[in-house]
Amino acid sequence: MNDRCRDAGEETILAVIGLGNPGNQYDNTRHNAGFQVVDGLVRLYSIGMQERKFRASWGSGIVEGRKVLFVKPLTYMNRSGEAVGEILKYFEIPARLALVIHDDLDLPFSRIRIARQGGAGGHRGIQSLIDHLGTRDFPRLKLGIGRPKHREPVETFVLQPPYSEDREEFEKMKARAEEAARAVLSSCLSAAMNDYNRTEAGKSQPE
Repeated sequence: MNDRCRDAGEETILAVIGLGNPGNQYDNTRHNAGFQVVDGLVRLYSIGMQERKFRASWGSGIVEGRKVLFVKPLTYMNRSGEAVGEILKYFEIPARLALVIHDDLDLPFSRIRIARQGGAGGHRGIQSLIDHLGTRDFPRLKLGIGRPKHREPVETFVLQPPYSEDREEFEKMKARAEEAARAVLSSCLSAAMNDYNRTEAGKSQPE
């Protein structure tokens, strides 16, 4: 933990949770961006994932000198809180120490943003977490997927892959999200927010 975090008396993150839907048909969709970022992190940290005991793909390993749990709930997006609530309770990890990574319609496309807490903003996966954890006090790493360009229903838009012209920027966004998650794990939430939110806010929109 760096000096900024230590001086502020901040706690370190003990769990990283990516939201998405199980099943190959959802693998590359916008709604599974959270899953995709967690997949990159578990590869980076060489975390072995399993699907025993809980309704989730999960694993843990030593990251930055402490044990960190990685979770992808397999209860489908709208019921994410059921699996997350079970596994956090079992490992005795408070919600405030679990970083949730998810897609966000209201964030401009390809932007990322770290937030300490907040409401659901219409995101049913986040609403499920709030309902089952009994709190809004959990940090999030939001991945901007933007809004439909072709008047397709939002329910259709989120369950489709990015537009062909957006795929390169989508991949770059996921790579930055992995970096931001690593920054949260290596320092603390406020330090990562200060570094990444400021940079992201200054970015111009991709054409």
